[in-house]
Amino acid sequence: MNKFSEMNAFISVVETGGFSAAARKTGESQSAISKAVNALEKRLGVALLHRSTRKVTLTDQGQKYYERTKPLLDEILVADSELTSSVQDVSGSVRIAAPSTFGRLHVLPLLPELLSRYPGLQVDLVLSDALRDMVDDRIDLAIRVSQVNDPDSVVRRVASTSLVCAGSRHYFTRHGAPKTPADLANHNCLIYGQMTEWMFTGPEGHLSIPVRGTLSSNSVETILAGVMDGVGIGLFLRASLVGEFEAPDLITVLDEFLNQPRDVSLVWPKRRFVPTRVRCATDFLATALSARI
Repeated sequence: MNKFSEMNAFISVVETGGFSAAARKTGESQSAISKAVNALEKRLGVALLHRSTRKVTLTDQGQKYYERTKPLLDEILVADSELTSSVQDVSGSVRIAAPSTFGRLHVLPLLPELLSRYPGLQVDLVLSDALRDMVDDRIDLAIRVSQVNDPDSVVRRVASTSLVCAGSRHYFTRHGAPKTPADLANHNCLIYGQMTEWMFTGPEGHLSIPVRGTLSSNSVETILAGVMDGVGIGLFLRASLVGEFEAPDLITVLDEFLNQPRDVSLVWPKRRFVPTRVRCATDFLATALSARI
């Protein structure tokens, strides 16, 4: 095993916090990562890592070695990437995660153009409303419609949307429309997931309004369908009101209390080197989503 491989294994362990996480990130086996780090320590004649059953931390010598070698390895990886991308087509698999409804309505329609532009690319689109661990689930790129506070990720804001409270014309004809958030106590509110309190912004600041209704679901599209059928009122992203959900008799209410924008961001793991295929997919989606939303 050469010095470059040993250094790469060591830095991957440091940046992921462990041998198993480094193996998942690099695609190597855990034993190969461990063997490379052991060989590096033997060659240098010092212990670089403190190992325990729960975590791996740097020794003083390991900290110094990491700080000196990381910039060098970064430059090598960037140089390789620039040369490789200039002489061959973009190819390989990109695993992209997105919220279920947002992904179906806004990401899926963009994929034909992306795949046409890069014929050697394969996309694995994971649609889920659960926040996935990007390292454990091998996510190359995630699309988030929420505030992202993750020191281990890079966040690129590409657009913004907002929440809307809406019901059908038929529902409001029968029950009237709420004038203030407090009026929702008198309405059938369709609940997505565990959102039994809806957040609004009034003259005196943030308002948390308890809501209840006859239908709840972990599917945004089910709630939207119920709203369109006149079952009740729903709260969802304005970006969801496209395609089959852009109904002419759908009426938004309480707009003045829902004026806080929601960022649409591309998120990827913070790492020394972003593969060309991931960088190309990221740039394409950033431009396309910005124009679409």
